[in-house]
Amino acid sequence: MQQAAPVAKNDIVETDITGLTHEGHGVGRVDGFALFIPGALPGERVRVKVVKVKKQYGYGKLLDILSASPHRTEPACPVYARCGGCQWQHLDYAEQLQWKRQQVVDALARIGGLSSVPVHPTIGMAHPWQYRNKAQVPVGLADGRVVTGFYAPRSHRVIPMERCGIQHPAAEKVLRAVREWAQRWRIAVYDEERHAGLLRHVVVKTGFATGEVMAILVTNGERVPHVQDLIARLRRAVPGLVSVIQNIQTERTNVIFGERSRVLWGRDVIYDRIGDIRFAISARSFYQVNPLQTEVLYAKAVEYAGLTGRETVIDAYCGVGTISLFLARRARHVYGVEVVPEAVEDARRNAALNGMDNVTFVAGEAETVIPQWAEEGMRADVIVVDPPRKGCDPRLLDAILAMSPPRVVYVSCNPATLARDLKYLAENGYEVQEVQPVDMFPQTVHVECVTWLTKNF
Repeated sequence: MQQAAPVAKNDIVETDITGLTHEGHGVGRVDGFALFIPGALPGERVRVKVVKVKKQYGYGKLLDILSASPHRTEPACPVYARCGGCQWQHLDYAEQLQWKRQQVVDALARIGGLSSVPVHPTIGMAHPWQYRNKAQVPVGLADGRVVTGFYAPRSHRVIPMERCGIQHPAAEKVLRAVREWAQRWRIAVYDEERHAGLLRHVVVKTGFATGEVMAILVTNGERVPHVQDLIARLRRAVPGLVSVIQNIQTERTNVIFGERSRVLWGRDVIYDRIGDIRFAISARSFYQVNPLQTEVLYAKAVEYAGLTGRETVIDAYCGVGTISLFLARRARHVYGVEVVPEAVEDARRNAALNGMDNVTFVAGEAETVIPQWAEEGMRADVIVVDPPRKGCDPRLLDAILAMSPPRVVYVSCNPATLARDLKYLAENGYEVQEVQPVDMFPQTVHVECVTWLTKNF
């Protein structure tokens, strides 16, 4: 018989915080019953209101910090407590790095059964602010005014925000110009419930190395009223602006981008560099949002690939070819696979931009294309995977096993699915050598990892 929880909703309790969840919540216990408490830190004693009780755990609202952690810091952002964009501005940066490593260690042990794999200290940033080169910002209304900001946690309520400490400053300038234009001309803001209104999101992309800026308006309709005034405002306000794009999204969906984009002014791409490689970035193409740490991440991936210039490499989930081009400088040939056709076009353009003819990009699902290659007898010396948060499709993992490359490099943004996939590969002939966490997203709970596996022959 299930024993009743020792707490009930609305109880006020005190507890000591002993750890952090993968969502960044403090973990406390009351008579052995786990409470997850947003905003609480390990080493603290806190007073909490119980807000939800499940069979094996509950959630609490932090009321008072009775004894504070020495690693607690004052958040730099004035709306930090209400915005869902960052989770750890109240935690000292060195401790953020430590807990990100611990998140990886725990996932490998708990999910993957890989408790003996070396996990190196997380590589952080010297300046862990203003690192994002892409802002995706919803538009809303507050007291009759057009506002831009970020969604409150677990809601689609826009928290108005003038500036964001983790975004490139160019984003603020674009957003201010769009707000002023929309207010001046009474541009209708999109209403999800009624599926009415024009302006849904503003997306800003910035080339850190080049200073080039792209402003993208996501609209629920074709016509943009007073578009010349918008362009004029953006050109005055945003140094480095080279592109204004309209993306048309008329579906009832949470997906930001629609299928069609058109140039309102300027170019259809911006350019950026990571290291000595140049990239063209279009409105819908994927590109790592932290270019400084991307160079660190990919340098480690290239090191783990162990290239000598003679290897055939497959890069699954290749995006606009960022990691493929890093690999191609040291490999005989690289084959990249990406599901988004526009990204493949960008990848080919990027290869041409850099004068690389030893890389081939194919549009399609990695879990479909690579098994076909395996069936056709293609073999790779190294396979690099950089999947979305859900991890690798089982068909792709089986294709890796069928090809049996001597090395696999797994780049992951989710320690849980990384651990799951590593377990499968480890049970089928691969040895996990080491894992290197890299902090791509300071002030948040997210951590990226590069893992090196070798085939047991």
